Amino acid sequence: MHLPLAWLQLIKNKSRFLVAVCGIAFACILIFVEMGFEQSLYIGCTKPHKAMEGDLFLVSPSYQTFYGIKSFSRRKLYQALAVPGVETINSVRIGKGTMKNPENKLFRDILIFGINPDYPGLKLDSRAADLASLKQIGNVLFDRASRPEFGPIEMVLKSKQHCTIEVNKQTLKSTGLFTMGASFAADGNLLTSDMTILKLEPKRSPDEIEVGLIKSGSATAADTDKLEKLRQQVQSYLGSSVQVLNGPTFAEREKTYWAGSTGVGFIFGLGVLVGFIVGVVIVYQVLSSDVVDHLPEYATLKAMGYSDRYLFGIIMQEALILSIAGFLPGVLASAGIYEIAHAATLYPLSMTPDRIALVFVMTFLMCAISGFIAARKLHSADPAELF
Repeated sequence: MHLPLAWLQLIKNKSRFLVAVCGIAFACILIFVEMGFEQSLYIGCTKPHKAMEGDLFLVSPSYQTFYGIKSFSRRKLYQALAVPGVETINSVRIGKGTMKNPENKLFRDILIFGINPDYPGLKLDSRAADLASLKQIGNVLFDRASRPEFGPIEMVLKSKQHCTIEVNKQTLKSTGLFTMGASFAADGNLLTSDMTILKLEPKRSPDEIEVGLIKSGSATAADTDKLEKLRQQVQSYLGSSVQVLNGPTFAEREKTYWAGSTGVGFIFGLGVLVGFIVGVVIVYQVLSSDVVDHLPEYATLKAMGYSDRYLFGIIMQEALILSIAGFLPGVLASAGIYEIAHAATLYPLSMTPDRIALVFVMTFLMCAISGFIAARKLHSADPAELF
């Protein structure tokens, strides 16, 4: 049996080995955190898109992001009924408000959804009685997954039938709860009727909507070809005054905006790159020092007939051992950080198998690159210098 030279060389200097493991774990944590928050950004900002019930979606021609969406005439939505294949239509009004915390009286921005309580157009986990209460103007449902800075609304509703809140300097009653979730763009959400949102935004025209929902009787999301054909027909019929998008494009447009049109996506991507570079530098320093310390031994092995390829293999084995030894504590620590960050921010942070596999591959690559660079020093291990 061959001696585990790579392992023996690494553990000979235990302090150096421990420093290397800690450095690689730190790089893994940095990559995990950056990737986690980036994915949390995309999941959070596309939750409203995925909650909307429709096969096709009408938005304004200037649509870029859901959180700065422009309105268009509702008449365009009704005109879509003339296209063969369009079965039903619905609409959602979206606005922004300022809500006062009932305890500390501080104000925070909140996103408001205006719907038809009889036909919400959103996939909701709220009770039917809560939705029915929205028929009375001035009633709203509060998002239980909103940030705690809005106040203990959920706690109050557990003991009372409603909770009095103030939005846009108007007194409203929160009569129930629903779940949407906080995101980087919205700390919280309110659900109300399409009439109440007109009360909260007096300058809004009753004819204006932000999203039109179209359901097809002949095509579903699984029938991509039929649905795309219907989308083109609706777009051609309505003209350039609106955009007609399918579900995946509707959500992907949001992700594209945050990834390319804001600095947030760039910062997270840069953080991943920095973590990778940090890992490469740390592992290179360890492996390079190890090669220098053992140059006489490598020269002896060369004199005994071992090839440079064999010695290179030892260095790469060390790189693999370091990648595994550093990755395991890194992934465990990152999972704990995810839990802490989720509890503090309510952002959708979770460890996924795909991310674990991707970061492990990146960890191995950073160690392999470092090992390859460090192995170049093996050429200076000259057997002639031993005699």
